[in-house]
Amino acid sequence: MKIFLNGAEGRMGKAIAAIAPDEKAVIQIAATREHPQLEAIETCDVVLDFSSHEATLAITAAAASAGKPLIIGTTGHTAEEKAAILEYQKKIPIVWAGNYAVGVNLLFYLTEKVAATLSNDFHPEVVEMHHRMKKDAPSGTAENLVEAILRGRAWSEDTVRHGRSGITGERPDEEIGVHSLRGGEVVGEHTVIFAGPGERLELKHQASDRRIFAQGAIVAARWVLDQAPGLYNMQDVLGLK
Repeated sequence: MKIFLNGAEGRMGKAIAAIAPDEKAVIQIAATREHPQLEAIETCDVVLDFSSHEATLAITAAAASAGKPLIIGTTGHTAEEKAAILEYQKKIPIVWAGNYAVGVNLLFYLTEKVAATLSNDFHPEVVEMHHRMKKDAPSGTAENLVEAILRGRAWSEDTVRHGRSGITGERPDEEIGVHSLRGGEVVGEHTVIFAGPGERLELKHQASDRRIFAQGAIVAARWVLDQAPGLYNMQDVLGLK
């Protein structure tokens, strides 16, 4: 499998390049924002984007022009950027996930099931922690966890609350608290808390090596080669839906 890797100098780009030989994949072109080499996309089987939110739309348009499937692992996009990128699902298959680790995607699945099973007096809170260099907050994974709770509870997005400060008043039942911690070299930690009357349930995932994300991205890249145009995520890839 020949890969066009956008964002080769980032943490995830380097992790993907490091494991590619073991996964029987070849980084045909490793691109940065300074040297995109977009014309080279036609020589590859699949495009992987782990760059920055400003760069994703251009690489998506180039992949669509060449008729190549796309894996997006970049986070931090604005609503306008997301909408523009998603227009291209009509032309090519796109796997878009905030986190490619197998364990995390199982966490998404379990979070939705637990949210749907427990009553509203089990109050959901999402806490994530990453290294100090991470630029966006909350993490894409935390946003996916919030979406899983919203689906499970059939709540609207206006129930999401990012942090608390001052005299906040009593917590309503229909609220999802989201909290971002930053420091050190933490690869990624995510906890979903359902705090109920007399008991508390916690679902937690801790990543200690970016290799798990890189391996998941390679799995997704192989899977998407055989898919029709459309938008997919890692639960599709892993057969969890």
